[in-house]
Amino acid sequence: MDAVKKKILDTVKEKNIRHIQLWFADILGRLKSMEISDSELAGALEDGIGFDGSSIEGFARIEESDVIAMPDTATFQILPWTSPEGQVARLICDIQDPYGNPYPGDPRYVLKRALAKAAGMGYTFNVGPEMEFFYFKNDQWPELLDKSGYFDLMPPDLGTDLRRETAQALEAMGMMVECTHHEVAPSQHEVDLRHREAMAMADDVMTLRFVTKEVARRNGVYATFMPKPILTENGSGMHVHQSLLREGTNAFFDPDDEYNLSDVAKRFIAGIMKHAAELIAVTDQWVNSYKRLVPGYEAPVYNSWARKNRSTMIRVPLYQPGKEMATRFEFRAPDPACNPYLAFAVLLSAGLAGIEGNYDLPDPIEENIFQMTSEEKERRGIIELPGNLYAAISEVKKSDLVRETMGDHMFEQFVRNKEIEWDNYRIHVSRYELEKYLPIL
Repeated sequence: MDAVKKKILDTVKEKNIRHIQLWFADILGRLKSMEISDSELAGALEDGIGFDGSSIEGFARIEESDVIAMPDTATFQILPWTSPEGQVARLICDIQDPYGNPYPGDPRYVLKRALAKAAGMGYTFNVGPEMEFFYFKNDQWPELLDKSGYFDLMPPDLGTDLRRETAQALEAMGMMVECTHHEVAPSQHEVDLRHREAMAMADDVMTLRFVTKEVARRNGVYATFMPKPILTENGSGMHVHQSLLREGTNAFFDPDDEYNLSDVAKRFIAGIMKHAAELIAVTDQWVNSYKRLVPGYEAPVYNSWARKNRSTMIRVPLYQPGKEMATRFEFRAPDPACNPYLAFAVLLSAGLAGIEGNYDLPDPIEENIFQMTSEEKERRGIIELPGNLYAAISEVKKSDLVRETMGDHMFEQFVRNKEIEWDNYRIHVSRYELEKYLPIL
């Protein structure tokens, strides 16, 4: 047994950790878990834990259902709210087939492949997401806890304490919380994580969603990452700040460029812009996601970039002298209910395609696109993103880039799941339809 595994076992004994949760994600990014006792941990670290994957979305068919959850020792953390009399820890797992090979239905494996390609080109991919969410009184109806707005502090509300408790719990689990604040909509909040390598950050996003919901539950309220729970208010986004490192330096920085962006950065951004329509089904994967992506609610609708303009899909923060490592861009389309492993993987693949293909970056759009006429948008080549899940599915089905990134198994399972979701939504008779049509038709 290697030193890292021995250290975990020693910690389990010293900290009186009686139970260990083994976490993994399904194709939609929903957190799954099985729990083992401390006496089973040594065997799990060496050989993993087998289970039936046939009921996990995107995993195995019934006739080939045996899979293994293999703990990643780098993800060992003690859950911060458990009792000293019998604490609980977690390990995030990679999924393998019975022969120890990476399982093609594992979202973590998809991101690992994309990161390996970047590493082969000499790059490390860093991301920093801004996670927006709502606190409601229950999970049945969006009943607000506050009526505050952007960055409001006074009077303090329950959400302020919940954010603080959440940040403390995340930090206790080794995560770096950059800041928290109230967002634009009432009862809407944000937690920003300090940028780090994409695999670690995808694990952190999964952890943040779990911790946020658990802290809320322990305080008698409900936290949701649903993209658009309130008709008349802004939805929740997951703006993803991205950069590439090469030999310890920021590959996106160029002191002589008017935007301080290197050719690598420009081609990476151009790659995401070129492939945005086909990858949006992954970064915004729910029917409800597209209720957020509409004009007038601070969410991007148009495939464009700028430095100051927040109506664009991509924003490049202004360079601050002496902070070359902070050079990055912000992709504003994703929402916090996506699968972070798949989302980061397709974003990286699109960016690398831009580098490999020497894509040209169009001029920035600093004007408010929402105020432009259709003719002006057409003249300037501003294309609208898919407006609903069906349109997004139609685009992703044609995408060689997304298929190659995910692999055939994952890609086909993902498309199938989204087609079923759209069909279920399409035949649903909504309250809007009853109120509008029943009295007159």
